Amino acid sequence: MARMLTLLLLGLVALCAGNGVFMDRLASRKLCADEECVYTISLAQAQEDYNAPDCRFINVKKGQQIYVYSKLVKENEAGEFWAGSVYGDHQDEMGIVGYFPSSLVKEQRVYQKATKEVPTTDIDFFCE
Repeated sequence: MARMLTLLLLGLVALCAGNGVFMDRLASRKLCADEECVYTISLAQAQEDYNAPDCRFINVKKGQQIYVYSKLVKENEAGEFWAGSVYGDHQDEMGIVGYFPSSLVKEQRVYQKATKEVPTTDIDFFCE
C-alpha cells in the first residue's frame, strides 16, 4: 500500500512538472484579506493596456475590470504587483489569474482590507 501511494505521488509530481514551470518569486510576502488568500480584496479598473512579460503576469486592456486577490509586499527595488483575475464582457465569466503592476489600475471598490501578511509559496509563481 505504501509503495502504491509513493508511486502515485511520484506520478503526480511528474505530471505537474511536465505541464508547468516554477518561476522566480517576485516577493517573499503578500497581503491578503484572509489567511488563505481566497477572498476578493477589491475590484479595480485598468487605466492603460499592459502586455505580460511572462506567464506569471496577465495581459490587461484599458477599461477591463480586475478582481484583486492579493498584493505582493514590495522588496528592495522590485515593483509593486498585485494578483487578480481579469473578467471579460460578462461579470460571471471566469478570467485569467496572474500578476500586474499596481500602478496600472485604480481601485473602484474595496470589499475587504488586505490586513493579513502571509508568506508567498512556490505555487504563487507556478506557470502552466
